[in-house]
Amino acid sequence: MPPSRPDAILDLADSSPFPALYCPCLSNNPEDSMSDDYPNKKDDLAPSNRRMMAPKKQLFLWMILIFLAPAMIMLFRSDPGGRAVLLKQSQYEDFLRAGRIRSAVVEEQSSSNIQVLVGDYWPENVPVGSDEGLQRYRTKVVYTESFDKELRQYCQVREAKQANNLMTNILLSVLPILLLIGVFYFMFSRQMRSVNRGALQFGKSRAKMLNPAQEKITMKDVAGINEAKEEMQEIVEYLKDPHRFQRLGGRIPRGVLMVGPPGTGKTLLAKAIAGEADVPFFSISGSDFVEMFVGVGASRVRDMFEDGKKHAPCLIFIDEIDAVGRSRFSGIGGGHDEREQTLNALLVEMDGFEPNSGVIVLAATNRPDVLDPALLRPGRFDRQIAIDLPDLRGRFEILNIHAQKVKMDPDADLRVIARGTPGFSGADLANLLNEAALLATRTNKEMVGMIELEESRDKVRWGKERRSRKIDEKERRLTAYHEAGHALVSMLCEHCEPLHKVTIVPRGVAYLGATMQLPEEDRYTAAQSELLDMITMTMGGRVAEILVFKELTSGGAMDIRQATDIAKKMVCQWGMSEKMGPLNYIGREEHIFIGRDLTRSEDYSPETAREIDLEIRRIVETCEQRAMQLLSDNRQKLILLAETLLTRESLTGSEVYELLGMTMPPPQKPVDDLSQELGLDDVAPATRAPTSDAE
Repeated sequence: MPPSRPDAILDLADSSPFPALYCPCLSNNPEDSMSDDYPNKKDDLAPSNRRMMAPKKQLFLWMILIFLAPAMIMLFRSDPGGRAVLLKQSQYEDFLRAGRIRSAVVEEQSSSNIQVLVGDYWPENVPVGSDEGLQRYRTKVVYTESFDKELRQYCQVREAKQANNLMTNILLSVLPILLLIGVFYFMFSRQMRSVNRGALQFGKSRAKMLNPAQEKITMKDVAGINEAKEEMQEIVEYLKDPHRFQRLGGRIPRGVLMVGPPGTGKTLLAKAIAGEADVPFFSISGSDFVEMFVGVGASRVRDMFEDGKKHAPCLIFIDEIDAVGRSRFSGIGGGHDEREQTLNALLVEMDGFEPNSGVIVLAATNRPDVLDPALLRPGRFDRQIAIDLPDLRGRFEILNIHAQKVKMDPDADLRVIARGTPGFSGADLANLLNEAALLATRTNKEMVGMIELEESRDKVRWGKERRSRKIDEKERRLTAYHEAGHALVSMLCEHCEPLHKVTIVPRGVAYLGATMQLPEEDRYTAAQSELLDMITMTMGGRVAEILVFKELTSGGAMDIRQATDIAKKMVCQWGMSEKMGPLNYIGREEHIFIGRDLTRSEDYSPETAREIDLEIRRIVETCEQRAMQLLSDNRQKLILLAETLLTRESLTGSEVYELLGMTMPPPQKPVDDLSQELGLDDVAPATRAPTSDAE
């Protein structure tokens, strides 16, 4: 029975001990998929857009050069005398003997007997001797002694041009080639300069300065983390009026580290600070520092702080700082790699010999346990702000902010959704409203109502229904009794969470059925009796299979895993075993660092380990026997519920209580009383329940 969050049950010490439960059937490999920022408008003059325009300009230049080169060749190869008719030697000799060649200019060629003759002639349709109709000609002939005699005899005007045209011929032949070489050299040198600029810019900072023209996010757009907002507001006020804090000798923190699970609003809070503070704001990701070349990361860190000092006072935001700030003691052999150099440069720039006044560093991470201790000390990151999952009031405020962009039905009550979404992050709630809007659009509705909100909540928490999956009747019947066992045991146990829905419609990737429970309020601790009831309910599906079908299936694999994990924490971590006593047998709950924690050893003997295993087994088997007794005493109710599920496929909690003739326990806190708890007495109705006019 994996919960809505993968660690909601398996890690009860770190979160609420009463999360919403999800009981899958016939699944050995479940995978939960969960789907944070407002879209930013791109500036037309942004560097990225300029980079997109550069290839177009280069292509246009290349096209001009391609068309220009042949034109230049034709220009240099054209006849210097104008439009001349090209005559063959035989044709020219016929015109010569007929007396139609008026003039001939011989261009001597020193390297061969081939001569080029130019001049005027009378075409065949023009009378010889006419002043009109003369045309220019050009011809190449083999200049022999006999041809020379004929030329002297028949040509009226003959000129043996002795001009030295060697240079002209060379230029006419070589100049186009030189032109093409020059064009290619120009393009090649330009490309090389671009590459050199890239190489020179390789160690430059990739931090982007926030564009004031972009959509501003203010503190009003951040909800559910009021304490974090108050601490960050001090930085904004300091940047606006530094003398107010310096009057009493106070010093603003040089660095602020935001720590919290994914999707809780760390990056959004940094954007809100950038929108509130009227100072330059640089943003960069931790992965932008690390490259394959040695020294690049450290160079980028130094360049980033140099830019910050030029624009001081300013803010520098490093997102996912764990990519560059990991502990230097985690490597095998203590290697000095590129990441360590980058970290050393970051440590020196934040608090070194040179003053770094006016530059405040903001960072965000969801892995503070892997950060280097030198990075977390006062003087670098003076303040650590924990941003946890929102509580009931925080979830309601987040839903209100996102609902302002959605056309909401006036009857839709966000208080109910806020109460039914414990463990949801801000990103989950935003995704919930978005899924509800998409569902309403798909069904051609004008507004988003409660039906869409509840369906999207179930979809985000447990996955989308997959009614297209074909399941044979035997497996479908097995699933019905499995989920009926979970549901009935949860109703018979006093300390189980209220039943929300039971279904045999497949959801998500590998779930053939589910028993859903929703807590009525946020819980942070769990009693021993409540945990035992939880294990009993978890084993209810497996026990129902044994009771009805007299055999076991693989559908209870996740149930066994979940029950074992809870029992193990009861014995080894929470001291809920009389035999093992109030001792901690788990140790550190941290991720293993290669090289540092590979040799981690247990702090107890093998005999103690055996006793721990026996105690865990005893707790699970006792709860299983209790579930067997409850289902045996209520066998007819189990059969009735399972057969009804085979017919209707899905039943709500109230429908299950009505079907079995059982009294549904009253809610611990009615919905109408939530307004006082949420402090909504002074809130406008439009904020409490957004209408269709909200944009």
